Amino acid sequence: MPHVKANGIHIAYDTFGAKSASPILLLSGLSCQMICWDEALCQQLASQGFFVIRCDNRDIGLSQNLDERGVPHLAELFTAALTGGRLKVPYTLEDMADDCFGLLDALGIESAHFCGFSMGGMIAQTASIRNPSRVISLTSIYSTTGDPMRATPTPEAQKVLITPPPRELGPFIEHFLLVHRTLSGPGFPFDEAWHRKIGENSFKRSSYTKGVARQFAAIIASGDRTRFLRTLEIPTLVIHGTDDPLIPVICGKETAKAIPDSKLMLIPGMGHDLPHNGAWPGIIDAVSKHAKQALMN
Repeated sequence: MPHVKANGIHIAYDTFGAKSASPILLLSGLSCQMICWDEALCQQLASQGFFVIRCDNRDIGLSQNLDERGVPHLAELFTAALTGGRLKVPYTLEDMADDCFGLLDALGIESAHFCGFSMGGMIAQTASIRNPSRVISLTSIYSTTGDPMRATPTPEAQKVLITPPPRELGPFIEHFLLVHRTLSGPGFPFDEAWHRKIGENSFKRSSYTKGVARQFAAIIASGDRTRFLRTLEIPTLVIHGTDDPLIPVICGKETAKAIPDSKLMLIPGMGHDLPHNGAWPGIIDAVSKHAKQALMN
């Protein structure tokens, strides 16, 4: 697995397609390794004429972990965020956005299309705010503006989100299945065998999960991006499932509302996932057309 030094830490990544093609950076969500962007999906996107880059965020997968920065107390951070208190966190979404720019620098890429799901969408939004000249287009998938009054998960989704995964392969896979079954929507069949294989691959690739609390702290500390999103002039596509139990569809609608001239794509029956058995063709087509249109502007 290739690594680069980016923003002072090591970031793991891989690529698909010709480097001469227009680059698109795929960013994963909280606790998700880059293989959550399935290899087949990446290959299909590359076949549309893109140089596809996927990477492990800091503190997950094969990218550098940051145990020396300690474990944040999330309950205290939530309280401080809601009461206007001081938030002290190991790092922020701004740091994670700078990791992306460092990765692009190491690859000799000046600007790229940014596409992220969930926390990855938050990082992509933050990168667009932080350095818009390096973002050709933005695609935010089942993500949020950071408004804490909107991102209200169902009790079931909240429970699986905060439950630490087991440290043994078998129980880890069963937990992985529970999480994804809980977060999936009713509009697409849940493919247990497919998810079981991803869970197994994730554990065998890296069973490190201690960084998730620090990633979560970065989300909490980022606050509401709405007023900054309103200043963006970057071509933006917002994709959201109508039945997302973790980040409700209102969050996608509010994101699209905040970013001027953005496009909103709602997928009936989709939850907090990217169903390979039904949703991929429409998502790949929409992301590809959006990015190509941005190049023409």
